[in-house]
Amino acid sequence: MPTLPWSTPNTPSPGAEVHVFASRFETRTLGGALVFLARTPGVWRQVLRAPGAHGATLKAEVFKRTFWTLSAWESAEALKEFARSGTHAPTSRKLAPRMRDAAYASWTTSADQLPVDWDEARRRLASAQR
Repeated sequence: MPTLPWSTPNTPSPGAEVHVFASRFETRTLGGALVFLARTPGVWRQVLRAPGAHGATLKAEVFKRTFWTLSAWESAEALKEFARSGTHAPTSRKLAPRMRDAAYASWTTSADQLPVDWDEARRRLASAQR
């Protein structure tokens, strides 16, 4: 599963402001990466059903032990509700000790700019780590 393509569960109104969230996770071991990979389908199903989700994609570089997520939401609150519920909540708790590094970035943009480009997400994640 190298990349899950941008999927749009709920199309935002044209020109609406959306909350974008990007993350990069690096596991300590290949075993941790395999656990991350095994848990991905459940979380992916959850995001595709989540209220307020306007789009999501994931890149998996399993042998580099690195995973990238990029999603768009109707609000920061919709993202927080997703993160605290369903499969995501216990999965993130289980994976936390297996992480070597993590980076996060969030910003707002117009719905007309979706899907967000991976280059933009990586640039913002790099800036967030400084």
